[in-house]
Amino acid sequence: MPGLLSVVATPIGNLEDITLRALRVLKEADLVAAEDTRHTGKLLRHFGIETPTVSFHAHNVKARLPHLLGRMGSGQHVALVTDAGTPGISDPGVELVGACRGLGVRVEALPGATASITAAVLSGFPVIPLTVLGFPPHRSIARSSWFEQASDIPHTFTFFESPHRMAAAVSEIATYFVNRPILVAREMTKAHETAIVVLANDINTMDIRLKGEFTIVVGPASEPGRTVAVQDADVAERFKQLSLVHHEASRRDLIVRLAAELGMARGAVYSALERAKRIEANER
Repeated sequence: MPGLLSVVATPIGNLEDITLRALRVLKEADLVAAEDTRHTGKLLRHFGIETPTVSFHAHNVKARLPHLLGRMGSGQHVALVTDAGTPGISDPGVELVGACRGLGVRVEALPGATASITAAVLSGFPVIPLTVLGFPPHRSIARSSWFEQASDIPHTFTFFESPHRMAAAVSEIATYFVNRPILVAREMTKAHETAIVVLANDINTMDIRLKGEFTIVVGPASEPGRTVAVQDADVAERFKQLSLVHHEASRRDLIVRLAAELGMARGAVYSALERAKRIEANER
């Protein structure tokens, strides 16, 4: 008899958000593979579910895969959960689902809560299309590159940030997402949920407690169909103004900021600056 993997979405905060189907599957499964067995244990006890659990997280994926696949290979039913939300979205799960597909084990996915979609809907920004990103890298060079690439996404996108890196993220959002609307949400669906919408330029004035995981939604760079026509001389003048205000910023960071401010591609800003430089040199 073939086994079964059920990918089960769990609440991102409010326990009332779990579905009746999720409760049934968690009761019927032979084993629950959980990102944190202590966290999931509280959820199971709350609903009177006694299914045994085993840890399955980012640091033991390779070691745990053979065990879980062996259980399903013998016909057992494994339910996969993470601490909150839908497995596979910035959480463990993709590897197990892929391995099951490769071995012909049946997989079912139960719809439910996910912080990125919930926050995007809460923002009121256009969500078609919508890009879902995970956590920015920790190291400075990779992190700057991540924010720079994210700034090129013209439509709404979401990402997550931890509380101890949120202060740095505030500065990076102001630098890379100039003039774009931003939703910053924390403790979503919980009693102390906070959601603030500001322009990236004004995010430093935001009054929000740096506790709990953050979900950030970045709105579109410009209105659909909008075109931006800016003279090269104006681009060069604004670049000079920015360089005086942000004198410690690199040329690349200033171009990123100016591109976001003007609604232009970075390459277009660079080309405009080069043309303006050549014209100024010829006039001397």
